[in-house]
Order: sequence, then structure tokens, then C-alpha cells
Amino acid sequence: MSTTLITNISEAFLSDAAHTLIENAAILIDGEDIAWVGEAEHAPEADSVIDAGQRAALPGWVDSHSHLVFAGDRSREFVARMAGQDYAAGGIAVTTKATRAASDYDLTRLVMGRAAEALAGGTTYLETKTGYGLNVEEEARHARIASTVVDQVTFLGAHLVPADMDAQEYMDLVCGEMLERVLPFVQFADVFCERGAFDEAQSRQVLAAAKDAGLGLRVHGNQLGPGPGTQLAVEFGAASVDHVNFLDADDVAALAGSWADWDARARTGTAGTVATCLPACDLSTRMPFAPGRELIDAGAQIALASNCNPGTSYTSSMAFCVSTAVLQMHLSIEEAIVAATYGGALALGVQDRVGSLEVGKRADIQLLNAPSVAHLAYRPGMNLSGPVFRAGQLAAGQI
Repeated sequence: MSTTLITNISEAFLSDAAHTLIENAAILIDGEDIAWVGEAEHAPEADSVIDAGQRAALPGWVDSHSHLVFAGDRSREFVARMAGQDYAAGGIAVTTKATRAASDYDLTRLVMGRAAEALAGGTTYLETKTGYGLNVEEEARHARIASTVVDQVTFLGAHLVPADMDAQEYMDLVCGEMLERVLPFVQFADVFCERGAFDEAQSRQVLAAAKDAGLGLRVHGNQLGPGPGTQLAVEFGAASVDHVNFLDADDVAALAGSWADWDARARTGTAGTVATCLPACDLSTRMPFAPGRELIDAGAQIALASNCNPGTSYTSSMAFCVSTAVLQMHLSIEEAIVAATYGGALALGVQDRVGSLEVGKRADIQLLNAPSVAHLAYRPGMNLSGPVFRAGQLAAGQI
């Protein structure tokens, strides 16, 4: 198997437990994996050499929360919200109608285009959800299509109760036939535990059925106000609870406590429930930012994700999420990068394979058109994406 050395890297941020930053760095790729990382002057020989041109290097983003399987446009809703209209979950129905009307070909093309945009922005590992089908055939179709494009798929049949169905009737469908149909294509199940969507009892039913089916669990929780979502996520051992805008002291303590058997320095032990913060969505909905600083200080593990969707966060730019987390959520640049790489990997259960530049992990590497990773927040809004390597191969951009 051939080896490739990426050298003349101005600095490499490894996103490891020590937040290691190596100046004048090089990275050796062997096949799909990282074989060596260190100072360029000590680099081993390789079959081929790539000159990074004094660009900074960091892991590819791991986006653990997106909703890419959709058709239609909700820009008018966005304009109305910016003019003062409150956000409510009901706008999902608008996307459901448009998505149901799209052909397999058109829907696949749309998802592929969005995934390509994310990759060009440095995202090398991507999750997406169903949830705009809301009947058996459509949810199964969306799960199948998503599974051909992204790395992991989450079943979100419990996104909203369709207007033409009784809530309990729909719950039984989600936890029965719909769940059975999507199982071949999904790794996780999720529930929108929120006012206007699903209450605690309904959310429990979804989580219990998904757990019995052998799926990993997620919860959309505490986005629109205080609620039971975070506590439910911890109770059920969910991999993540996402949004987490409105947390009280007990919620923060529960999330931190879920990591009691995790050694953060060695990154070993039993993983708890990741608190996934979605800052682009918080901006678009004008909600308070998730308390990322408080969660980190309490000992919880956080992730940053795009929440790319047509209603509340139509962006796949993880760099934008990182800069917003630094400028608005009071994270350091190092903490924000770790949350957008290793944190996302934790939330998806793939931290042993992706999320940091460490020997033995997949060679998912992005080079910035900047000399330092600090430029991600120092120059907010600028497109700094350079070449992107996925599994050791140049996947986007040019050297």
C-alpha cells in the first residue's frame, strides 16, 4: 500500500485530548489511515509528497446532526421569523408536502448536492435524519436514499404528528410498522421531545421501541423551552441530546454525571450522553445559545453540528458553527474545533475511527487557506476551506 506525506503544514491541530498543536508539521498517510504525525523535520520517507503550502491542518468536521432529505423552500418562513414571528415546530409540515412530491431521482440529487457542499467545507463524516416523510412509505424511502449518500442515518419518524392523524395512532405507527421498515437503513432513532411535537410519555414510547429494536438513541430536547428531553436522554443512555438551549442546573448535572465513568484524558471508559449544540440554528431562530461554556465547565462532553435543514438552519458550514461558538458561546477556538470534530464523533459512536489526527485513525484531514486554525474565528464568514482529504484521498479542493 502506498504512502503519502503531507508536509510544509504551518500548524496541525490534532483535536486530541491534550489539544496538541504542532508547528511546522507533517502527516503521513498509509492507505486510508494516518501512520504518523509530527514535526516536518522528523518526517519519515513516503512514496509521494504533497506540499501543504504553509496551510494549517485539522481533522475533517464530523457533523452529527443534519436534515438533508428534503425538497421545497421555506425562505418566506425565515423572512417572517426575522420580522418577529415566533418559531414553532409546525413548519415541518410544509417541507413534508414538498418532499413527498419529489421523485427518488430528484431527492437523491438534492441530498448528494448538500453532502457535496458539506464536504467542500471540510465535513468528512456526516449524519442525516429522516423526518420529512411522516408515513411508512416515505420514511422508508427517505432512509433508503439517505443511506446511499451519508455515513449514518437517524430515523426521525417522531418529528411531528401529521395533521390528518391522531397522535396515539401515529405513535403506534412510528413504533411499529414504520420502525420495522426503516431498520435496514438506519443506525439511530430520534424523537422531537418539545412543545408542539411529542410529550414525555410519547417520547418514552419512541425511545423504548427503538432501544428494543437495537438502535442507538438521540433526542431533540430543550430547544423551545424547559422540558424533559435532556433527562430522558440521560435516563435512556442516548448517545446525544441535541439543541439543549434551555437547561436548568439539574439538566447540566445529569449530562455531566453521565460521563462519570469516562476518562477524558485517556478518552477511554463508558461514554455518556453528548450535549449537541447547534449555534447556526440558535441564530436563525433567535433562541438563546446553548450553554456550551457551562456544560464544558461542568464536565459534560459537547458537540457542535450544523442542523442543516430548510426551516431553521439552512447551512452545512461547520466552520460557521465553530466561529459562532467562539464569538457567541465563549468557547476557545480549541474547544470549538474539538466539539466539531471529536465531539461529533463521540455523538455518533465513531470516536475510535474519526474526529482527530491520531495514528491509526482514518486520514480525514482538511487544510485551511490560512496559517492558523485561529483564523476560523479570527476571520468569521470567510471561506477558508482548502483541500479536503477523506480516507486518505483528496476529496474536495485543489492542492
